[in-house]
Amino acid sequence: MIDGLVIIPTYNEIENIEGIIRAVFSLDKAFHILIVDDNSPDKTAEKVIELQNEFYGNLFLTKRAKKAGLGSAYVHGFKWALKQHYDFIFEMDADFSHNPKDLLLLYESCKNNGADLSIGSRYVTGVNVVNWPLSRVLLSYFASVYVRMITGMKIMDATAGFICYRRDVLEKINLDSIKFIGYAFQIEMKYRAFAKNFNIQEVPVIFTDRTKGQSKMSGSIIKEAIFGVISLRFRKFLNRL
Repeated sequence: MIDGLVIIPTYNEIENIEGIIRAVFSLDKAFHILIVDDNSPDKTAEKVIELQNEFYGNLFLTKRAKKAGLGSAYVHGFKWALKQHYDFIFEMDADFSHNPKDLLLLYESCKNNGADLSIGSRYVTGVNVVNWPLSRVLLSYFASVYVRMITGMKIMDATAGFICYRRDVLEKINLDSIKFIGYAFQIEMKYRAFAKNFNIQEVPVIFTDRTKGQSKMSGSIIKEAIFGVISLRFRKFLNRL
């Protein structure tokens, strides 16, 4: 019985998708993979369908009608995972910024070390980022400082998107009430878990910026994260989280 599902959202990841799928399936521990593709014009989904013939029963695909945001893609994947009764559900990018081998560290943290939610953290042991310009490192690092100040969470890498959830975390979070669709989604999920007193652990990883394809970062995503944190804290204060 495979107990772990790796959810990988995609939009125009044709240059990375086959490599990341093969890398996950080459690990010593077996995982299933769910690709949530937002109708990529570059035919990412078609490549996944081709690979499903090789990885039958282990590689799954859901194709959405249009690009609808990172957060909604993950919520879609979470609901799919819960229906399929996986015990451990992972978030991971398609672009190799997250090292597939580190899935084993996140799994160990939740399976054997008591974590309800484990985070592949860039900042828990310093700054472990490769190939980012200094401006983006500073933006990311101080975003997490800002989140800690506003929310009271002690998480060093609040915007991290390399995560393992135990299924009961996702069962106890109202996924239909998730508000944000950009990188603020990552903060919101952690904050909702924190508010429910789940055990959150950070596992040090090295984050390497993509070498193929284009980043999805934008000004609107940054704006959502800045103001979204205040909104989350205020809603918790009013008991409306």
